[in-house]
Amino acid sequence: MTFYQRASGILLHPTSLPSRFGIGDLGEGPYRFIDFLVASGQTLWQVLPLGPTGYGNSPYLSYSAFAGNPLLISPDILYGDGLVTQADLDTYPDLPDDRVDYDLVVKYKVPLLKKASDTFKNGGSPELRGEFDQFCARHSYWLEDYALFMAIHDDNPKKGWHQWDRDIAKREPQALEAYRAKYAEAIFYHKFVQFEFVRQWKRVKKYANDRNVKIFGDIPIYVAYDGADVWSHSDIFCVDPETLAVNVMAGVPPDYFSATGQLWGNPVYNWQKVQEHDFSWWIERFKSTLEYYDVVRIDHFRGFEAYWAVPKGETTAMNGQWLKAPGDAFFARLKEVLGTLPIVAEDLGVITPEVEALRDKYEFPGMKLLHFAFDSDRANPFLPYNYTNPNCVVYTGTHDNNTTIGWFAERNFEEQARVTDYLSGISPKGIHWTLISLAMGSVANQAVFPLQDILGLESHCRMNTPGLADGNWTWRYRPEMLTPELTEYLRYVTELYGRIV
Repeated sequence: MTFYQRASGILLHPTSLPSRFGIGDLGEGPYRFIDFLVASGQTLWQVLPLGPTGYGNSPYLSYSAFAGNPLLISPDILYGDGLVTQADLDTYPDLPDDRVDYDLVVKYKVPLLKKASDTFKNGGSPELRGEFDQFCARHSYWLEDYALFMAIHDDNPKKGWHQWDRDIAKREPQALEAYRAKYAEAIFYHKFVQFEFVRQWKRVKKYANDRNVKIFGDIPIYVAYDGADVWSHSDIFCVDPETLAVNVMAGVPPDYFSATGQLWGNPVYNWQKVQEHDFSWWIERFKSTLEYYDVVRIDHFRGFEAYWAVPKGETTAMNGQWLKAPGDAFFARLKEVLGTLPIVAEDLGVITPEVEALRDKYEFPGMKLLHFAFDSDRANPFLPYNYTNPNCVVYTGTHDNNTTIGWFAERNFEEQARVTDYLSGISPKGIHWTLISLAMGSVANQAVFPLQDILGLESHCRMNTPGLADGNWTWRYRPEMLTPELTEYLRYVTELYGRIV
C-alpha cells in the first residue's frame, strides 16, 4: 500500500490503550488494537507526538523532539526480558482503567523503570548490552545531550535550564565534562529507557507494517523552551545568548476564535542560522521521526512559509508580525537528502495562497475537518463537494475537537438543522456514523477518525480542550469496547466506500 491510495484509519494515542499499569503502554494493548484495525479494514493508525511530556502532560510540549515517552514502556516486556520480577508486577497497585492519572503513573512506574535500568546495568545479557551500545552510538546526535539534560532536570525539577548555574546553562566544555561525571548514573538510566522505548515501539511498528497498517505520526513545528533541544542548540532559536531568555515567541494572531490571538511562548527558529547549518537539525529530526512513523503530519505547517513572531514581554499575541520562513529551501533540501517523503500538512486556520502553493509544490496532502464544514456559506472548503483535489486527509474531528456526538449536542437548533439538511437526515446509527460515512464517501484519499467517534462517545471522552490547563490527554478505552459487531460494521462501511486496500 502506498500512502496515496484510497484508505482509512483511526486516530488513537498510545496513552489511550488498555493496560493494567494506569496508562496505555507498548505491551499487549497495541497488538490487539492493530488486530482490530486489520479486522475492520483500516490501514492507518494515527498517533500524537510520542515524546516525553512535562507539566500538563501534553504530547505537544515535550522535553525532546527526538526522544520517546518512558511512561509508554511496558512492564510486562521488562519482565519478559528478566529486568523486573513477578513480585514487582504483583505489587503494582490497581490504577484507573478509563483515565490516565499521570501523577500516580509517575509515582509507581518510574521506580519500576529505574529498577529495570539497574538490573540491566549490573547484569544485562551480552546480546542486549550490545544492542544498547549500538543504539547509543546510532542516536548520539541527540541522546547524549538529552540524557544529560534530563539528569540535571530531575535534580532541579523546579528550575528551567536557563536558571541552572551559568556554566552549564551556557554549555561551557568544562562544565559539560564535570556534569557528565556527576550524573553518570542518571544519564545511564535515561539512555536505557530511550533504548527500551525504541525497542518496544519498533516491535509494534513491525507488527503493524507486516499487516499492511501504516503508523501515521505527528511532528510539532515548535519545541518547548524548557527542553533539551533549545538548551543544546540555542543558536538556532531566537534565544538571547547572554540572558538565555526567549527573544521572539511563537503564536498565531487574533482571529474569529480569539480576539487576542494565541501566545504559545515557544521560541521561534532563527531561520538564518538554521539555513546556515544546511537545515541539519531539522534533517536529523526527520531521520529520527521516520524511525517511529511511516507517514508524518507536520503540525502548524504554515509556519514553514511564514510565522507569527511576538516580541518578548508581550502577554498576548496581538502585537506580533508575519515573518517569512525558508520553507521552500528546507523541503527541497529535505527531499535531496531523504528523498520524497510521505508528509501531511496540517493546513488548518487562516491559510494564504503562498502556504497552499508550498504545500502543493511538494504534493503534501492537506487536512479537511467535517466539524468545521457547516458554519459558513456553500464555499466552505471543508464541505466534501468542495474537495477538488483528492490528495487530502478528511477527519470528523481531531484530538483538539470535541467528539462528534458532543459537537452536535452543543449546536443550537438552527445549527443542528443545517447539518441535518446537508446530510438529508441522520442515520439511525447516530450523527457520528453519519459523519463517518460522509467522510468515507468523499473523494479524499484518506479518511481518519478518532476512536471516540467510532465508539460513539460523548464530550467527557474528548482528548484535549485547547485553552484548558488541566484534565487533558487522559482518556482511555477498555478492551471490551471493541466488539465483534463494531468491527464488522466498520469493515462494512469501509468496504462500501471503496477504502479496503
